[in-house]
Amino acid sequence: MSEEIQQVAAEGASEGGGRRSRGEGRGAAARRASRTGGGPGPSLPYITRKIKEYEVLDEEGLQLIENNADRVLEEIGIEFREDPEALALWKEAGADVRGERVHFPKGLCRELLKTAPSQFTWHARNPERNVQIGGKATVFAPVYGPPFVRDLEGVRRYATIEDFRNFVKLAYLAPSMHSSGGTVCEPVDVPVNKRHLDMVYSHIKYSDKPFMGSVTAPERAEDTIAMAKLVFGDEFVENNCVTLNLINANSPMVFDETMVGALKVYARHNQACVVSPFILSGAMSPVTVAGTLTQILAEVLAGASFTQLIRKGAPVLFGTFAASISMQSGAPTFGSPEPSLVSYGAAQLARRLGIPFRTGGSLCGSKVPDAQAAHESANTINMTLLAGTNFVLHAAGWLEGGLVSSYEKFMIDQDQLGMMQKLAEGVDLSENAQALDAIREVGPGSHYLGCAHTQANFQTAFYRSPLADNNSFEQWEIEGQKRIEERANALCRTWLESYEAPYLDPAIDDALLAYVAERKNSMPDAFT
Repeated sequence: MSEEIQQVAAEGASEGGGRRSRGEGRGAAARRASRTGGGPGPSLPYITRKIKEYEVLDEEGLQLIENNADRVLEEIGIEFREDPEALALWKEAGADVRGERVHFPKGLCRELLKTAPSQFTWHARNPERNVQIGGKATVFAPVYGPPFVRDLEGVRRYATIEDFRNFVKLAYLAPSMHSSGGTVCEPVDVPVNKRHLDMVYSHIKYSDKPFMGSVTAPERAEDTIAMAKLVFGDEFVENNCVTLNLINANSPMVFDETMVGALKVYARHNQACVVSPFILSGAMSPVTVAGTLTQILAEVLAGASFTQLIRKGAPVLFGTFAASISMQSGAPTFGSPEPSLVSYGAAQLARRLGIPFRTGGSLCGSKVPDAQAAHESANTINMTLLAGTNFVLHAAGWLEGGLVSSYEKFMIDQDQLGMMQKLAEGVDLSENAQALDAIREVGPGSHYLGCAHTQANFQTAFYRSPLADNNSFEQWEIEGQKRIEERANALCRTWLESYEAPYLDPAIDDALLAYVAERKNSMPDAFT
């Protein structure tokens, strides 16, 4: 980073950086639209669950899985490929390193993980958007990784940087979305070696919610850190979490040099790694729930504990992406019972380890936002909340097994997230909620529509969907017989038209743009 860029950023940081209250970013026009039902509602804080976690394993089952994972770690081992530093660190820590395969003495990984925090704050450039990761908190982030989009014209095509910006804007506007995410789609119109710069800049520019960093190469992780420091300052980044970063195990039982390289960068700078085995049961893990859970736990223990060899106290999450495959075609399947059982069990194992948990989302295999997409996504997102998940990737916009980011699906999903937010509040037992006055007032044989309690509470009593049509058939017919996809399309257009960027200090913006330009000019374009 040049001295000129550092100086410009420092001047911005001294004037309060990019931080301003969230009300100033939305604008009067958007607030008016919100009141009339045409725009997003007020942003909601991250979820603090008041409902119990649903658990599928008893103590005997949990101990069985843990003992089996210990056997896998010790007898079979995990490979750390093409990273001599990682192998040397494991050997120094007491592991048995044979070539690139590491065998772990029983208890080593759990002992290392004792220094990892059970919960931590993920900071946004707007402090009012900070979220908690861990404990009873649940944080929703959008879809991650698709190379294609299904746009508002109904066309399936390769994603562009403009699509990327649009999804960041939608995540910023969505009331129940707590993060702008990471690779919300892959902008293939930008060179591979440079697109991460535009993506990180877009998260900072077009949203003030917490964002994720680039993991496709160690140097791209370093760029993420450098850009974060322009926003937050060097010392703040080194002592606080400002990015979450997805580190996938190359299941079964391999961590490759790309993922290990990115993990090392982020852990050294005290940034959170979401260590997630990528599981398609039957292909990347055994076909059984118990066998898959055993492998997941072994992979997470190895990868998560490695962060503590890099820097004690670095935040890390127990992650898993769980799906199954069709035994007929080999295609991934979503919303089925077995992956739900895997996620429920993995959540229990994470709580026993004492580190935050990631799983789930609004996953489906459908090609369009139809009934299949709705059923599979509902099955997944309900399980995700009930499992007690702390960080939820793919919470909105996922289509076609993760190949497509869909505008319409994003809008439908974010509506469902609002319902999950309401469900997580649990049962209100306040005096007002007990409603004894209403029961006395109405008495036997009457109705509650006009009573004082209903009149006082009707505006907030039930979740109000901006998309669901609950009118009569005749009213629906008069209004054009629109399906939910059409209503989602119209609402998405309204949101994007009303979008106003949150405040970003001009000095910081200039420093970020200068850094991006400097880095892009330092290397030729590469498209592979």
